[in-house]
Amino acid sequence: MLKYTDEYLADLRDIPNCVPNFTQFNKKSVLITGAGGLICSAVVDAFMSAVEDHKYEIEVLAAGRSIDKLKIRFDRWLTSPLFHLVKYDALKSVVLSEKIDYVIHGASNSNPNSYLSQPVETMLINILGVNNLLDYLHKQGFGRFLYISSSEVYGKRSQFEPYQEDENFYVDLLNPRSCYPSSKRACETLCISYLKEHMVDSVIVRPGHVYGPTVTDFDNRASSQFPKDLAIGKNIIMKSSGLQRRSYCYVIDCASAILTVLLNGQSGNAYNISNSNSIVSIREMAEIFASVSGKKVVFENPTDSEKSSYNMMDDSVLNSDKLESLGWKGKFDMTAGAERTLNALQVNLKQDD
Repeated sequence: MLKYTDEYLADLRDIPNCVPNFTQFNKKSVLITGAGGLICSAVVDAFMSAVEDHKYEIEVLAAGRSIDKLKIRFDRWLTSPLFHLVKYDALKSVVLSEKIDYVIHGASNSNPNSYLSQPVETMLINILGVNNLLDYLHKQGFGRFLYISSSEVYGKRSQFEPYQEDENFYVDLLNPRSCYPSSKRACETLCISYLKEHMVDSVIVRPGHVYGPTVTDFDNRASSQFPKDLAIGKNIIMKSSGLQRRSYCYVIDCASAILTVLLNGQSGNAYNISNSNSIVSIREMAEIFASVSGKKVVFENPTDSEKSSYNMMDDSVLNSDKLESLGWKGKFDMTAGAERTLNALQVNLKQDD
């Protein structure tokens, strides 16, 4: 359970200042799926902070599979008349009593181990979830849809250059691990298809590797697992050389980027989410977290099962020029983000004792 530290709340309060035209959200409604996850829980917090601290009138519908878990996660906002919890199943049609101005769709299987154990479910949740929400907006007759895709849609390239939004490379369609990038690709095409055939307004974001204090218990991706281990006093265990470069982004920056695209992005376009000050290798990321915490990075050999779940991209650096052209700029470099993440996780552990 996330405790709302003063530092985290201060960062939330500043988001409206980082998002061009944020005032357009006033007197609007927004549905956020995957609301209990790493990224979208911060998006929910950003909206509700604007309601509480800046007196915006934004109707926020936080959607997830477990209402009980959402109540625990968002206990701070439960008494607000503008905050609502919605039971959500990506495989079922969307039924809501109110009209929705914006939909942010972040519900997805985000555990790499599950990509191998549940490749069918991973694909169906992604594709059917997007279709059901786009169909809802089509029937409603208005509303803007933002799809949270992934940098994995780019595939594997031979040259280590930053990926730009109009590029596509190789994904092995006969590898079950490809269930994630392949279905994410299909979802992007579905967004564009609904725009073409039914005029459903949609934009797409492709985050790099996002981290922060909103990490969930079941998230075992390196940028999530490393700070969780450090927070309980463990060293970081590296199961690879860690030479692959990644675009990392602190979750507050990611949230402000999503809201920037939602308001200002061009319909039918995709935007990379990457902080140009946080492009480092996996090993460098681990070393920064370790140095902030006073712990060490220890190397061990991975099992065959662990290796098979790894991201297939050797290098996944994203070019952020298109996003920055909308007026967005990341605030937190890797060190600042690591400090904030560990500060919050350690406070949470102390309060849980």
